[in-house]
Amino acid sequence: MQRYQYLKKHLPKNRFARNVSILAGGTAMGQGIIILTSPLLTRLYSPEDFGLLAVYSSLLGIIGVIVSFRYQLAIPLPEADEEAANVVVLSLLMVLGVCLFTGIIIFFWGQHIADLVNSPALAGYLWLLPVGLLPLGIYQVFNYWAIRTSSFSAIAKTKLSQSLGMVIVQLAGYMLGPVALLVGRVLGHAAGTASLGMLAVRERWEVFRSVRTEGVIRAARKYKRFPIYSTWEGVFNTAGMQLPPLLFAALFNASAAGIYMIAHRVLALPATLIGRAVADVFFSRASEERRNGNLASLVVDIHEKLANLAIPLAIVLIFAGPDMFTLVFGSEWRQAGYFAQWMAPWMCLVFIASPLSTLFAVLERQTQGMVFQAILLATRVCSLLVGALYNDIRLAIALFATGSALCWLSFLVWVFRVTGNNVCLLLISNLKALAWSILLVSPLALFYSLGCTSILWLPALTLSFVLVAGRYAFLLKKA
Repeated sequence: MQRYQYLKKHLPKNRFARNVSILAGGTAMGQGIIILTSPLLTRLYSPEDFGLLAVYSSLLGIIGVIVSFRYQLAIPLPEADEEAANVVVLSLLMVLGVCLFTGIIIFFWGQHIADLVNSPALAGYLWLLPVGLLPLGIYQVFNYWAIRTSSFSAIAKTKLSQSLGMVIVQLAGYMLGPVALLVGRVLGHAAGTASLGMLAVRERWEVFRSVRTEGVIRAARKYKRFPIYSTWEGVFNTAGMQLPPLLFAALFNASAAGIYMIAHRVLALPATLIGRAVADVFFSRASEERRNGNLASLVVDIHEKLANLAIPLAIVLIFAGPDMFTLVFGSEWRQAGYFAQWMAPWMCLVFIASPLSTLFAVLERQTQGMVFQAILLATRVCSLLVGALYNDIRLAIALFATGSALCWLSFLVWVFRVTGNNVCLLLISNLKALAWSILLVSPLALFYSLGCTSILWLPALTLSFVLVAGRYAFLLKKA
């Protein structure tokens, strides 16, 4: 009890920052488990094994984003809980339908799908696709109900249980080969689903009991823009993130897909820890601030905080990516460090801009969101195709990361304009964050610029991390 009171006392007082801290804390513990076990997993499984996991995860992610036809995004919007409960039931019905349809597709054409992505060994495991979609879809639905009711601590607990369940299966079942990686992913999604579902039903049982067919149909009609526009936005967005492993496997080999997956897992960690939490809390609050006329200032404030968090780590990876990946994951994964150097600016912008992408739903600009994601997807696919044409995997990742970064930078400009902010504020806040970042990472930058021996890079890296951590502590206290 005393420990709980201590944590509660030291959480930020600002409501937004406090909710982000709760969500990010649960996610941080969950992702911490994944990161701490990753060096062990990369020594138990080969890049080819991770390639199969990357291809499976990509297929699961692409279908998972439309498993409820995006109706779950409408759950926090209605003022009345009765209407929101109708949206929940509608979303769950969509999940069941998509899972059934996916199972039929896999039954008849599973081998063809595996051959198409140049991963024939995956054919025997594709039955896990509809099995994994069901808990993933149900979790998404009740996650948005929890966002509606501001049950952020409950969401945080599920993040921990999901990561713990996944790594236990993957570590314990390594003798079974790559199937343990896939089954661990499925069970990871399943963990926490029941607890969020029971929380929703227990707290609002009378509301859910009043759901009728006509109410569900009415909700489907009222929020039809979500499946019509937001579904395509989600498909383009997720495809842009999940297609690269598929394309690396199809255009190069499964090992390339596994290397990309590890690099992306590390670089996406800050976005997973904090960005997703910010997005959920921002989505919960943005509608209210829009009604009050304070959305513009909220966007500026959130952008500035995220820029100060993201840019220092991006600079560290640009300088020390290959050495860091070799130290942590083994010499077999040094190539992932070269990937990380190119991907760092892109993932930095994703961390800053992605939480603000919920504005497409808040402002009911789903059409613009769909167009943006379509452009982003086309840019990424064309980049990888050019790299494959020259049979140069480093060229492919360089074009892919640079094109993605430019797209997200353009999105930030759009966000500032559509919310009534001066774009100069975007430039000024980013330059200030960049100046601080260069100062914090100067020991590491100085080491590499002088061409020092590799024996000394670790102390320079450690000093830079200490300075960055001190800056983060100051920002958290200020929040």
